[in-house]
Amino acid sequence: MRELDPMRTAVVGVHWQHEVVSPDGVFGPFFAAQVSRHRVASYAAQVTAAVRAGGGLVVYTRVAYRPGYPDLIPNTPSFALVRERQAYLEGAPKTRIVDELAPEAGDVVITNVRLTGFFGSELDTVLRRRGVDSVLFTGVATNLSVTGTVFEAVNLGYRPVVVSDACTAATDEAHRASLETLGQLGEVVTTAEAVERLSR
Repeated sequence: MRELDPMRTAVVGVHWQHEVVSPDGVFGPFFAAQVSRHRVASYAAQVTAAVRAGGGLVVYTRVAYRPGYPDLIPNTPSFALVRERQAYLEGAPKTRIVDELAPEAGDVVITNVRLTGFFGSELDTVLRRRGVDSVLFTGVATNLSVTGTVFEAVNLGYRPVVVSDACTAATDEAHRASLETLGQLGEVVTTAEAVERLSR
């Protein structure tokens, strides 16, 4: 395994929002139980703290829409559900990042309106501005927005490192299958391994 230079490393926390990971969120029925059962947010918080301590960049991607949803194309059942349930409205409490991973001074919060973090956002610009070459990924769901954002990172030239126990999907099977795929594109590590390498 290659070393991680903390100063050239970012952690991207994908969709750590109440709408996704809290039981009363629009997608909470799919993911909240898995997040809680596997203590995924606490692992993500450990990775985030290690990146901050090493001088790396902490980034969160979040979904939020303007009132009236002029920026939402409901071309999938999930996007249609967002509109139907009036979810992810900018400024609404459930659109915030959960308290366990609350952004701190110096962190960057990226808002996106599609499935993945780079598409239509300034994420690539923010990472390049900081000289980042390695990106750690945490978040939900492993098989959807996390995998999609990793694919984009690969195409843009970044070295992806997926933190296996700091991500989850609606089922353990979907999570494991995604990690197998992601392992063909980059590294898959545990939180303990990521923290140890960042602290060397």
